Amino acid sequence: MILYELIDFDVLRVIWWVLLGVLLTGFALTDGFDMGTAVLLPFVGKTDVERRIVINTIGPVWEGNQVWFILGGGAIFAAWPPLYAVSFSGFYLAMFLVLAALILRPVGFKYRSKRDGVKWRRNWDWALFVGGAVPALIFGVAMGNVLRGVPFHLTEDLMPIYEGGVLWKLLGLLNPFALLAGVVSLSMLTMHGAAWLSLKAEEPVAGRARAIGAKAGIVAAAAYALAGLWLAFGIDGYSMVNPVPADGPSNPLYNEVVRGGSWFAAYAQRPWIAIAPIAGFVGIALTVLGLRAGREASTFLASKLAITGIISSVGLVMFPFILPSRTNPDSSLSVWDASSSHQTLFVMLVAAVIFMPIILAYTAWVYKVLWGKVTADDVTGESHSY
Repeated sequence: MILYELIDFDVLRVIWWVLLGVLLTGFALTDGFDMGTAVLLPFVGKTDVERRIVINTIGPVWEGNQVWFILGGGAIFAAWPPLYAVSFSGFYLAMFLVLAALILRPVGFKYRSKRDGVKWRRNWDWALFVGGAVPALIFGVAMGNVLRGVPFHLTEDLMPIYEGGVLWKLLGLLNPFALLAGVVSLSMLTMHGAAWLSLKAEEPVAGRARAIGAKAGIVAAAAYALAGLWLAFGIDGYSMVNPVPADGPSNPLYNEVVRGGSWFAAYAQRPWIAIAPIAGFVGIALTVLGLRAGREASTFLASKLAITGIISSVGLVMFPFILPSRTNPDSSLSVWDASSSHQTLFVMLVAAVIFMPIILAYTAWVYKVLWGKVTADDVTGESHSY
C-alpha cells in the first residue's frame, strides 16, 4: 500500500477543510485585534503620546499575526485550487482593496513618526484606521456573498464565468445582506481590538477602548442575530443530490446540487453544530460584561471565543459547500470535489503536522516576551518605539 493511502481521501478532505477553518480563524484571532486596534486609534488616543501607546501595542506583533493570512491563502491555493481560482476570479477587485488597505499599515508605522507635524501624524493615524477598517469590513462582505451564493458557472473545461462582469465584482458585492455581514465583522473585530487595548494599554486609553468596545459588542450581537434570521428565512440554502463517490472524478459538474430551503436545515441534520452560534453569543456577552467591569485577560479570551464561534458557525452550516453558485447550483464547489489530489493533501498534512507546532510555539514565546502593558514612559523613552 502506498503511504498516503493509509488515510482515506475523503477523510483528508475533511481534515483540510478543518485546517482551513483553523487558519482563517487564527488570522481573525490574531490580526483581527490589530485591525480592531487600528479602527479605535483615532478615537481612544486624544494626544500624540496616547496614540503612540495604541500603535505600540500592535507594532511589535502585527507582522507575525499576518502570517496566518498568508498561510490561509497558501492553504487555499495548494489544498483547494478550484476554490482559489474561482473565488479570486470573482473577488479580485475586493481583494485588491484589502491589499491596498493592508499596505497602509506598515507604511503608516514606518512614516508616522518621521515628522513632528500634527497634520502629518493625524493623516497617518487615519491611514492606519483605513488599514484596519477596510479589511475588517470587506472580509465580512465576502462571507455574506458566499452565503448568498456567488453568480458564476463553470464551463466544461472548468473555467469560471461570472455573471455581470467587472461591475458585479465590486458593486455587486455590496448587497444588503453582505453589508450586514460586513457590519458583523467590523464590529466584532472592533470589540476584539478594545479587549486587546484593555489588556495592553494604560489608562486613560484602556478606559476609552472599553467604552467603545462594549458598544461595538452590542452592535455585533444585534447584527449577528439579524443576519441569522435573514439567513434562516430570506436566503436559499443548498443541498447535494447524488454526490460523486469518493473514488469518482473530482469534478463539481458531476454533482447534482439543488438550491432552495434554508441553510438552517443543517441544524436539524447535525444538531451539535449549534454549539458554534451559542459560543458566538456567549463570547460577545462575556466580552461586553468584561469590558464594562474592567477585566482584562478573561475579556480577551471571551472575545476570542466569540470570534471562533461566529466564524465556525458559517463553515459548519454550509458544510460540505465551500463556494456555492447562485446562477448555476451544479457548479458549486464542495469539500468533495474542489480539493487537490489524495497524495498532495497527504504531503501537505505531514508538513502541517511538523511546522504548525513550531509556528504556535514561536508565537507563544513572542507574546510571552512582549507581555505587559505599554505605558507613556515606554513610547517616550525608547528609541525603537513607533
